[in-house]
Amino acid sequence: MNNDIVAVVAFDNIIPFHLSVPCIVFGEDRRALGLPQFDLRVCSTTPGPLPTTAGFSINAPYGLDGLVGAGTVIVPSWHDTTERPPEALLEALHAAHRAGARLVGLCLGAIVLAEAGLLDGRPATTHWRWAEQFAQQYPRVRLNPDVLYIDDGDILTSAGVAAGLDCCLHLVRQRCGAELANRLARLLVVPPHREGGQAQFIERPLPQNAGGARLNAALLWAEQHLAEPLDVDALAEQALMSRRSFTRHFRQATGQSVGQWLLGRRLALAQRLLETGDWGIERIAAEAGFGSAVTLRQRFAQAFDTSPAAYRRHFRGN
Repeated sequence: MNNDIVAVVAFDNIIPFHLSVPCIVFGEDRRALGLPQFDLRVCSTTPGPLPTTAGFSINAPYGLDGLVGAGTVIVPSWHDTTERPPEALLEALHAAHRAGARLVGLCLGAIVLAEAGLLDGRPATTHWRWAEQFAQQYPRVRLNPDVLYIDDGDILTSAGVAAGLDCCLHLVRQRCGAELANRLARLLVVPPHREGGQAQFIERPLPQNAGGARLNAALLWAEQHLAEPLDVDALAEQALMSRRSFTRHFRQATGQSVGQWLLGRRLALAQRLLETGDWGIERIAAEAGFGSAVTLRQRFAQAFDTSPAAYRRHFRGN
């Protein structure tokens, strides 16, 4: 198994944008950014040209044998929620999983993993529009329809199209660190890490009014003052809103509580400081707003199942 090999499954009537998401993240030479050169393999489920929903066909250079040896195998979607994937594909996914590959089901790609039985008893997500149907078809899967993606170690699943990009950037972040993943996100002109879940996209989004502008300014201010004690009242004051109004706007915009959002931002800052600097754990804990090294270690272990010191050694090794 080679962690630099990323195999992407293509199939009849694939939506080109779904296929392009992992391809744009893993398929280009970005060594100038400090990123590794991934070996991208687009693997067809059937021989010959594959029709797409956009009216043109594609020719995948690999068959399902391209999954052999890949460190990551991505199913970018599926074309029919009621059609069982071919047995050859399901068997190839099982073989890749047994060999140690991480399997990724983006959007309706989770259906393919569920049909293979690989999600039984495990947490997963998919596009909110098909979540109810998915739950009925696969009752043994622990479906969470309110998140952008779920990393369950050796298997990941994501929500709809844009969440697939979030999931792929998460893979880069794990492989290369937050700083390099942020560089790639800036190049793609997307957020390095979106907070909240897909539930925020089901309801009416935050209006682009003065309240929304003030909220954005308050969040930017908070990002620059993470070392300080921050709470709802402090952010509401920055946004020139009442506590109640700010809380409502914040939840609508992010899908999270203020405490959850602040924890995520502080953990992300701690990751960057661990990857790029030589400060001790106490200094990093203070700069990221955790107050003490003990609190940082507890929060870090809960979020990433590792210690700050082990995390630093991992990325220094890379």
